[in-house]
Amino acid sequence: MSGEEKVKEYKISDLDKIWMEYDRQNDILYINFGYDIEDADEEFLSGDGDIVVRIKNRRVVSIMIMNFSDKANIIVY
Repeated sequence: MSGEEKVKEYKISDLDKIWMEYDRQNDILYINFGYDIEDADEEFLSGDGDIVVRIKNRRVVSIMIMNFSDKANIIVY
């Protein structure tokens, strides 16, 4: 490929089983796809390092959003 980067595609297969959990102490929102928390084959960070996407078998199994209250512009009591 002449200077082109290959774009990886990932799937989210369990949207009907999505669940979220907020860690108030560390200000992290966890978004999980599936009933169980799965081990990941790989993880990657967003450009600012505040979003972690966890992958297993080319499926997104979870997303972690650090500094969630700042990113969502909300006040957590």
